[in-house]
Amino acid sequence: MLTKEIGQRMLRNLLEVILGISDKEYQKRVWIRGEGPEIDDFTETVCRFFDNSDPILQEHELLNLTKEQYKILLELKNKFEIFIDVDRLGYLPEQFIDTPEWNEIVEMAKEVLREFHYNPETSE
Repeated sequence: MLTKEIGQRMLRNLLEVILGISDKEYQKRVWIRGEGPEIDDFTETVCRFFDNSDPILQEHELLNLTKEQYKILLELKNKFEIFIDVDRLGYLPEQFIDTPEWNEIVEMAKEVLREFHYNPETSE
């Protein structure tokens, strides 16, 4: 069972991951060119996203997510699952970063951040 404190920490971590998913310039700089100071890649992003989103969605009432927050987060999770299940993409960002499918996920990630009123400067 998730505690409220751990769930809130997981939610902050998830929103940080979603921030990276919403930012194509970050993806090109960090995932593709490997320029820091961040150390991150697409595979790590996938792992962190699902490690945090699954328990948050399961315990959404404990975390007081609104219906809208729950719905948009679940929608992003489902789209992201479908996206990573497509073997032809091979998890290489340089092969998918400019596809319409990835653009849809990037835009949905931005919607999630707006729905959660996430501002990385004030979140800690």
